[in-house]
Amino acid sequence: MKKRHLSWIAAAAACAIALTGCSASTAGGDASGSAAEGATLTYLEPQTWNTLYPPAGGFYPNGGVLNQITDRLLYQNPETKELEPWIAAELPEVNDDATEYTFKIREGVTYSDGTPLNAENVVKNLDLFGLGDKDAALPVSEAINNYDHGEAVDEYTAKFFFTAPSPGFGQAVSTINSGLISNDTLDRTNEQFGPGNAAEIIGSGPFVITDEKLGSELTFETREDYNWAPPSNEHQGAAQIAGIDLIVASEASVRVGTVTSGQADIARTIPAPDEAQFAAPGLSLVAAPTNGVNNGLNFRAGHELLSDIDVRRAIIAGIDREAIVETLFSDSYPLATGVLAKGALGYTDTSEFYVHDPKLAEKLLDEAGWKPGSDGVREKDGQRLSLTFNEALPQPRSRDVVTLVQEQLAPLGIEVSLFSGDQAAQDQAVQDANTIQVYHSMVGRADYDVLKSQLFSANRNTLRNLDTATGKVFDQKLDDLLAEIASVPTADERQAASAAAQQYLAEEAYVLPFFEESQVYGLSDKVQGFETESIGRPSFYDVTIAE
Repeated sequence: MKKRHLSWIAAAAACAIALTGCSASTAGGDASGSAAEGATLTYLEPQTWNTLYPPAGGFYPNGGVLNQITDRLLYQNPETKELEPWIAAELPEVNDDATEYTFKIREGVTYSDGTPLNAENVVKNLDLFGLGDKDAALPVSEAINNYDHGEAVDEYTAKFFFTAPSPGFGQAVSTINSGLISNDTLDRTNEQFGPGNAAEIIGSGPFVITDEKLGSELTFETREDYNWAPPSNEHQGAAQIAGIDLIVASEASVRVGTVTSGQADIARTIPAPDEAQFAAPGLSLVAAPTNGVNNGLNFRAGHELLSDIDVRRAIIAGIDREAIVETLFSDSYPLATGVLAKGALGYTDTSEFYVHDPKLAEKLLDEAGWKPGSDGVREKDGQRLSLTFNEALPQPRSRDVVTLVQEQLAPLGIEVSLFSGDQAAQDQAVQDANTIQVYHSMVGRADYDVLKSQLFSANRNTLRNLDTATGKVFDQKLDDLLAEIASVPTADERQAASAAAQQYLAEEAYVLPFFEESQVYGLSDKVQGFETESIGRPSFYDVTIAE
């Protein structure tokens, strides 16, 4: 029955992608049963994962897998955002300037291959994540700053040293980016963490990957001997479901239809227009906040078309954010009032910089020397004011957002093009400001460092403040402000540093935030105990499935 059920969903997804006239049969029946019978959860993802190297877990399909198979030293309570012990037996001992952290490791924890999770293994994990491995093409984690080295003091005590204050390290080791993996797994190359290798990525988490159909399905089984959930968690021991069938269903209609018809249990990324379907009996929605940098536009000021602040200000004044959010989204996506979500650490209100004012936009462009050409597109010194935006495939309705921006800016003489392509093409294109001048994105992380993770030249560099071809930084002051957030030791100092960086970003017209992005899940009411971690990735450890 289970195999026929999965085949039906996979066939439905294939039909939708191929745009054929396939019809859905419910002959497979409902795969869910009682938890006592060892039910398997069917979970639908809009995109496939591309790596299971933990520092690259920020991409939500990656994190959704890693959250099931790895544990972390600390647990960040998704409600309070407070850090709690997990694989660490207690909160770390930290020196006054946050350059040394000492962790006591919980005894008796093992990986699914039977090897121990001890201090030596934890140090090996953090040395790789904090320093990277160029030979293996494994990058440094964006969540870890100023890392120097780790030492195993004894079998269950690990100490970590930093070249400068690293106040975010405690929160960093609670994230997907610091999911702990076995010694043999740590010896893999970047390619060996990629698709086709899922069953070989060994964690200590409550589920184990047992099968992979490349690009379309992952099968997880419950680890029966798992017994080291965060101590604060009411449920302890093995997960209460037999496992998880993760199926990639890129078409929203398939994800919505299979859950609402009872053929799947949970789906991620329910489009705003389809949310009303989950108000029906037996269904519900979970809109989990991502608590980080809001969904919005990043203007790459190092590019010649955007180097003039008045051009950037004109674009911002020409975009009606309220109309975009009201037209395309629901109450699950509150209008942004700053670069960060209101629930994010460091949040500052900068909404005064994002006022829609088309007349001001025209005035700024005129004064900057951009005059309408024969086709209405503004020109200056032989150049057209023509900008290319990416399509942010992981973000909700990105193509529709860019289309509305295109319609709003066209009367002002600003031409907007959308770069289309799959995730691999998008990932390649956004590296070059000559290809993508305006980058649509967001990032979730419940720590002050999230702003640095997104914008700092040595991290995601979304503004392309660093020109990787020349090694030149366009705005050193911005980099310095971002670095300050990750290098001052106290929460008050970090709050002030974050506020200063946000104010500067707004004043310089580097970003235009649209809305606070949520991860919206649609689920059957048969599913109980579904939760997300602190930035909205799914957690299935506490799930039960009723008859």
